[in-house]
Amino acid sequence: MSSTSLNATSPYRLFKVATVAGLISLIVAFFWFSSLNNCPVIEHSERPNTKSNNSVTHAPEDKPILLLWYWPEDFRWDLNDCKTIFNVDCCLITADRSLYNNADAVLLYHKSISWDLSNLPPSPRPPFQKWIWFNLESPTNTRKKPGLENLFNHTLSYRKDADIFTRLHLTVSKKPNEDFVIPQKDKLVCWIVSNNAAGTGVGTRNSFYQEFSKHIQVHMFGKAYAKFLNHDEYYPTIASCKFYLSFENSIHRDYITEKLNGPLSVGTVPVVLGPPRKNYENFIPGDAFIHVNDFPDAKSLAEYLLQLDKDDAAYRKYFNWRKHLTPRRHLLQQQEFVLPICHACQYIATHREYKEVHDLYEWYFN
Repeated sequence: MSSTSLNATSPYRLFKVATVAGLISLIVAFFWFSSLNNCPVIEHSERPNTKSNNSVTHAPEDKPILLLWYWPEDFRWDLNDCKTIFNVDCCLITADRSLYNNADAVLLYHKSISWDLSNLPPSPRPPFQKWIWFNLESPTNTRKKPGLENLFNHTLSYRKDADIFTRLHLTVSKKPNEDFVIPQKDKLVCWIVSNNAAGTGVGTRNSFYQEFSKHIQVHMFGKAYAKFLNHDEYYPTIASCKFYLSFENSIHRDYITEKLNGPLSVGTVPVVLGPPRKNYENFIPGDAFIHVNDFPDAKSLAEYLLQLDKDDAAYRKYFNWRKHLTPRRHLLQQQEFVLPICHACQYIATHREYKEVHDLYEWYFN
């Protein structure tokens, strides 16, 4: 073959080689990202509770390992719940401490750490490993245990500025939702209170309630009032009330708990006491709730609720947001820690970068 013929065909061959190589690269990238990102945005599927066990979630070896060092509050649940409830299956979740040396991340629940730190994992922390400080309590109810300030390199919290921010968000749909119907109501105002210990910061909400209850009837439930509700009674009870007192035990930025999610998810208007209105509006529409700060005093709030009780059209406006937004019911008690652990699973599967946390308490308390 002449040199002229060779020169004419070489660019074509190079083009074919480059094309094949490019296709191979795209295929490899597709499967790599698919396996890495098998973590959809968390949406709670309504499923029955699965039995609790200590089994390890079965997953391919290439998935990162998330080691649950303590069972939070010693609640036990099925470690497959992230997959079966939230469709999150991008990491291996285990409570088996023998896997510590291979764990990509170790989740450490703050309240379970002993004061002398003797029940922490072996030190020093392996350089490839994430130690995640896991705390859902407000600063008022978080005790400063000496020696933790510079021990962790990641945080998991309700705080929006945490490395792993955990919350059950509203889901948005373009198509209007025509299925929502306000449930039948036989009670005006309700409140479920499980904790009333003075040392937990409940003074503000208790003072407001004492004045508020002089002007309107409040149906009280919960362990603090000897009217304990079973799990199957929790949501139906809230749904039967026109308004629910979503009063936080202490007031801090972003500290907005399941006390808000419960009424939103079942078609009840939450009356909130917590951080300022603007903080709530970071997470839910402003016309989905009533804030105590919108009124000069407790009496004015009570009068407004009594007025809404007589005005069905005005009351229904508090549900206009349901046309394009959908809340989800949160898990109760034994499974209440599943959601943040699933968020941690998502995080370690998609974040491999180096990070440190300097002065943990300075960040959290200030």
